[in-house]
Amino acid sequence: MKSRLGLAAAIVALTSTFTATAFAQQPWIRDRRYGEGAGIRAGNLELHPSLAGEVGYDSNYFQSAEDEGVVDVFRFRLTPSITLSTLGAQRRDPTTPAPSVNFEAGAYAAANLLVPTDSEGEEAIDPQRAHVAGGASFTLDVLPARPWGFDLYGDYQRTIEPNNGPVGEQSITGNAFDRDSLRLGAGINARPGGGLFDWRLGYELQYHLFEREAFETFNNARHYFKTRGRWRFLPRTALLYDGQYGLIRYSNETSQPDGETIESRIGVNGLITYHFALLAMGGWAASFFDDHTVNGQTLQVMNYDDFVGQAELKWFLVPRPNLEATAAPVGLSTIAAGYVRNFAPSYLGSFYRRDRGYLNFAYFIGGVAVIAVEGGYGRYSYPDSQIMGPPGGPPLSAGSFTEDRIDAQIFGEYRPSNSFGINTTLSYSQAISDDEPYGENLDFSRYQAFIGARWFM
Repeated sequence: MKSRLGLAAAIVALTSTFTATAFAQQPWIRDRRYGEGAGIRAGNLELHPSLAGEVGYDSNYFQSAEDEGVVDVFRFRLTPSITLSTLGAQRRDPTTPAPSVNFEAGAYAAANLLVPTDSEGEEAIDPQRAHVAGGASFTLDVLPARPWGFDLYGDYQRTIEPNNGPVGEQSITGNAFDRDSLRLGAGINARPGGGLFDWRLGYELQYHLFEREAFETFNNARHYFKTRGRWRFLPRTALLYDGQYGLIRYSNETSQPDGETIESRIGVNGLITYHFALLAMGGWAASFFDDHTVNGQTLQVMNYDDFVGQAELKWFLVPRPNLEATAAPVGLSTIAAGYVRNFAPSYLGSFYRRDRGYLNFAYFIGGVAVIAVEGGYGRYSYPDSQIMGPPGGPPLSAGSFTEDRIDAQIFGEYRPSNSFGINTTLSYSQAISDDEPYGENLDFSRYQAFIGARWFM
């Protein structure tokens, strides 16, 4: 039971791997603008290899509460990566027709070595002293500028996440939440009328596999039928729509319910001036999870039925003539402030709702230096929930609760040459909650600091 409750605390705000838990990867892996150089041309393709090494300090590797014991470690990280794509706009001859196929693929691995700072940490860390996370992805867009086309995409992600139970218990050393996530998708694209109107209809499959036997009950598949459309009724403004119908199915008998979700949003994206852009989306979402019986215990579940949306205001230093223009790589590219409300299936109860405000900006200084700052404050709200209790007894129950999360990251890199950079990454995260569902203390604070060097092309 302890490992089950430890899971509740460790992933209380866990979203799908593909919806970006904050700062799960280095900035140059998440955003190609920070990571790539001129590249190597091979016919109609360009190749971008990279190798980074870092040394750092992690103040709370297990994200444990103070009363559970905190383990701090020194960390050494080696991250090779590579991307392959069709020629970008900078390399293509502007007089030639647009390509009939756009392709991009990439892969990375992050090898970590952990060195505890004391004997207590030595005992807790030992089985997880060295580990390798990583991922790979591809996108294929066929006939991107034609009236009809189709696309394919896929991702694989291996995530390393330790259990955050009390230091010294076996739940730390033996029951990590290491998991593998796979996503595959395809869609049909219609662009009649010269591209002023476009619509996509697609399907996406996600599969999430937990590597440790203790958490195999959480293995699940998610099926999403998606659609989106855009109508550019003014040169600098577009009306947007997106919607999806989803199904979640668990592979094994578990406290988590199978069910369906539906979501629909409409909004606008446009340039208010040549320097300011506004994105505003709003709509409604609902879930359809049913009470279910596990080992003779009937578990009651709650459903979501509420507003979802996003609003973002973005400022560009270099003016943009239309929605398709790209920001210049020199100067302060963008500052963005926004708010998002969404919901997602949860591994504790049936779902959670997230309300998060965020701020980010990126500063490119003549191709010699990069500074990127991002951060946010989010509230995660969970409904009443039940999990399996002891055999022969009733299920265990917890009331609704909320958790506030703070996240921030600063990334800076100085590039003495076009293919070499010296960088530092500082991040901070904190969870704050007045509730203790199933007796779990959710509070923690953690900061990480890395300094390193990177070769890239």
